Amino acid sequence: MWSRILSPRVIRRTGFYWRSIFTMRLKTSEFQSLFNDGLNGLAEVFEKHQHELRIAGGAVRDLLSGKRPEDVDFATTATPEEMKRMFQSAGIRMINNKGEKHGTITARLHNENFEVTTLRVDVQTDGRHAEVEFTTDWQKDAERRDLTINSMFLGLDGTLYDYFKGYDDLQNRKVRFVGSAEERIQEDYLRILRYFRFYGRVALEPDDHEPETLAAIRKNGRGLAAISGERIWVEIKKMVVGNHAAHLLELMYSLELAQYIGEREGRDGH
Repeated sequence: MWSRILSPRVIRRTGFYWRSIFTMRLKTSEFQSLFNDGLNGLAEVFEKHQHELRIAGGAVRDLLSGKRPEDVDFATTATPEEMKRMFQSAGIRMINNKGEKHGTITARLHNENFEVTTLRVDVQTDGRHAEVEFTTDWQKDAERRDLTINSMFLGLDGTLYDYFKGYDDLQNRKVRFVGSAEERIQEDYLRILRYFRFYGRVALEPDDHEPETLAAIRKNGRGLAAISGERIWVEIKKMVVGNHAAHLLELMYSLELAQYIGEREGRDGH
């Protein structure tokens, strides 16, 4: 399944801090099955223009869990304008430009859509939305993601890029926020419910939460009042079909979250 490349942990000096990255190489049938004519064509375009392209987020988590992901998102060092020029010169059709201001370009190759997003950093957040600027720094993009298990990248050669021990957490069935739980929650309060959803998907034991994570959730629960009922309902529906649903619902009540989400169903018509 894996072959190690170089040493498993490569550390280099960057600016005023040491940067740590855990790298391995994935060689599974699920990963290889992604490489159809569409993805091979996409990879050729980015390689020709010397922009790096990696699989990002949840698809990496699924592949490391031995699952073939239903949806595959990609991240790149190319800006949206650079991607548009690349695709236009290659005669590749682009569709659905609604995500462009957030860095996402959707290319259509061989009757398949590929969403590719420029690496980003959040410059301002209000607990619901973020203003972003583009970067070429993969770790900076990983830092803005919610959970360690969702913050990894996978190169098209199978190399895993893991800046926050997401692979270890996935192996150990741990669900942790990237960096400070409170900071990640305050960037988007819906991450409280995403934490519970992924806990039900990943954790083996029903009550193996880090105390500081629960403390951050309790302290910031009122932020859910500003989130739309539709977004909340989507997360709750996914949570209740996962593992430990009864425990997680009880925990949400004990953390005093119900008062911020309990009336949404009637008010928003769900």
